[in-house]
Amino acid sequence: MKEEVMKILADVVPDVDFAAEQNLVEDAVIDSFDIVTIVNELNDALDIDIPAREILPENFRCADTIIALVERYS
Repeated sequence: MKEEVMKILADVVPDVDFAAEQNLVEDAVIDSFDIVTIVNELNDALDIDIPAREILPENFRCADTIIALVERYS
């Protein structure tokens, strides 16, 4: 699962080192458009449905929090 999510993240925002970044939202590494795109790609690629109520900054802080979000809906 982790590898799939990391690949999707790299495909959506290729100039970000998701393995190293720990404050994606706070440091403005990704913006709201990136988050919506990431959610859409994760939903489509992994056949899940992340609800809008989960699109919160804390769920997109780093790769680990994104992976945890995906795992909750897998």
